[in-house]
Amino acid sequence: MNKILVVDDDEKIVNLVSIHLSRANYRMIKANNGIDALEKIEQEFPDLAIVDVMMPKMDGYELTKQLRTYDIPVLLLTAKGELEDKEKGFLAGSDDYVVKPFEPKELLFRVQAILRRYDKSVDTLINIGPMTINQQNYDVTVGDKTLFLPLKEFELLSVLASRTDHVFEREFLIERVWGIDYEGDDQTLNVHIKRIREKLRPITDEIKIVTVRGVGYKLEVAQ
Repeated sequence: MNKILVVDDDEKIVNLVSIHLSRANYRMIKANNGIDALEKIEQEFPDLAIVDVMMPKMDGYELTKQLRTYDIPVLLLTAKGELEDKEKGFLAGSDDYVVKPFEPKELLFRVQAILRRYDKSVDTLINIGPMTINQQNYDVTVGDKTLFLPLKEFELLSVLASRTDHVFEREFLIERVWGIDYEGDDQTLNVHIKRIREKLRPITDEIKIVTVRGVGYKLEVAQ
């Protein structure tokens, strides 16, 4: 189930968008300003963000720039329809632009279109030090050696490698890899981390998965 972050200081708009997208089987994350949104994504990573342009504390253009550093696609939502405002939004990194008032069906179509484009981009490579992760064919190579990983280990390593030196909380990793409905304990995560470490250790000492006690894990690359 795709997760959509909705950011707007107008609670009515947030609720309207959430109602229609929830009916389309999207899971909603709500935020009422840019600062709140950035805090939310540290706890729960969205597949797409719908961002209002005119907000206090941080406007939608600046928030879009911040979200794009996390590779989160952005749909801007605004009352402005002038060409220069659209241009400013796209220059900030937005993927699309919807002008208020909008038809819920149009918003849904645009969300679906962005997610389709985002899904197609999953075939990009992640290059971390001597390691290359191919998310299209699930290959992991370190130098001239190939690392054979089961799917869950591959997904876990890919998440950690997506942001080196970033501490991922245990709950976030479990939800991201096993899903929000996972009912097992976090020992499963420990076991998968241990297996990945055991496979990395004989072939490289440049890449390490570090335990951050009481929080989670991060991937480090030796300089």
